[in-house]
Amino acid sequence: MPPSPASLVEQRSIDVVPDAERHGTAFSQFTLWLGANLQITAVVTGALAVVFGVGAFWSVIALLVGNVLGGAVMALHSAQGPRLGLPQMISSRAQFGVRGAIVPLLLVIVMYVGFFASGSVLAGQAVGELTHLGDTTGIVLFALLTAAAAAVGYRLIHTLGRIAGVVCALAFVYLGIRLLDRADLAALLHDRSFDFPLFLLAVSLSASWQLAFGPYVADYSRYLPRTTSARATFSWTLAGTVLGSQWSMTFGALAAAAAGDAFVGHEVSYVVGLGGGAALITSLLYFVIALGKLTINVLNTYGGFMSMVTSVSGFRGHATLSPRGRTAYIAGIMVAGTAVALLGKDSFLSSFKDFLLFLLTFFTPWSAINLVDYYAIAKERYDIPALSDPHGRYGAWRWKALTTYALGVLAQLPFLSTHFYTGPLVTPLGGADISWLIGLAIPAALYWALARRDTAHVPDRMIIDERPALPRGPLADL
Repeated sequence: MPPSPASLVEQRSIDVVPDAERHGTAFSQFTLWLGANLQITAVVTGALAVVFGVGAFWSVIALLVGNVLGGAVMALHSAQGPRLGLPQMISSRAQFGVRGAIVPLLLVIVMYVGFFASGSVLAGQAVGELTHLGDTTGIVLFALLTAAAAAVGYRLIHTLGRIAGVVCALAFVYLGIRLLDRADLAALLHDRSFDFPLFLLAVSLSASWQLAFGPYVADYSRYLPRTTSARATFSWTLAGTVLGSQWSMTFGALAAAAAGDAFVGHEVSYVVGLGGGAALITSLLYFVIALGKLTINVLNTYGGFMSMVTSVSGFRGHATLSPRGRTAYIAGIMVAGTAVALLGKDSFLSSFKDFLLFLLTFFTPWSAINLVDYYAIAKERYDIPALSDPHGRYGAWRWKALTTYALGVLAQLPFLSTHFYTGPLVTPLGGADISWLIGLAIPAALYWALARRDTAHVPDRMIIDERPALPRGPLADL
């Protein structure tokens, strides 16, 4: 039987969701990803394009290009959720092996901790102002609230997405009007000078934002009924993530162009200051910033929890988790992310840009391999029980995927441009960073060439061995 509507606390972890427990429609992906992207870190990402030298006009266009391209890759991962009923990174075992999947997983966990930390810096400022307790206390309080929400799980996450989508959309409309009252839009967009390397930098910023969702996007579509159209899941996910992120990033680019140095290092206070200074409006805007960041930080914490369990279970062989274990994993992510946030809060903006571009180096090869395998080689035919058996169909280590992944990472290095490393081919390209394009194209082509005839492990149909439905009730997994 399907779970009761009152079952708020999630009962599943990395095990397959049985058809009897599936619920919802593809439209839920639109509301979740709209709400997840209407938030202050996306605003900062858009502002980075202007801060690093791109004019507002070309920033908006470049950010849109990156959001659409990266969002399309991300949405292709989302479409896997209803079909497999599994968290995203579990499916990587079909390509990398039951234990080999830990290689990209370790980097994914680093990503989650990093995004938790970066989100906590900005949200902590909002919570600190809202409670008058300061940034440090605000970061800690926000982290505790994030962990509690992640422990409740899937239903609360989607509820947060719906609420944040409405509340933050109204707030961004208001802030946009206030910004245009303060600045002349025509003047902001007047500079049409075009610099191709900087344009590509802005494209890379938004593309990396979207591609970084890839390792966990199916976690939030896996409860949809198996009959849900892949096209519908793809389309609603793409629409929500592109609309939400482009809205936020456009606002950030225009705000940075209008404010100049007043924006850098004071992102939260500047955005709140657009409200006009009334105490009630100021408090509401701080609340909106915290709510938007809560939604995405819960996604990061929940995704990190799933990835850590996936890593450990590849060696221990368990797909279920006790309540104490679930709490311990989530607490570990919270503590690590909070520590990074407290250590790096004073150099947030420049560090965040390098963090985004560095992450992209490791996630694009994984995305390419996963998508080529799912859509072109296995063609959605996976043996779900074998994903938990290192002695089964997929084995412990699949070296073709692991080798392709390593070569995909290495192939990007000559084209990578960050503060701490610049590849030798960046200067000949005028400073343009095209590493993410290399990281998609080369691993996709190489994996296709290596794996397209190696299909002995591909079943002739999807094989599902579902566990019985778990007991119903709000405390079923406690």
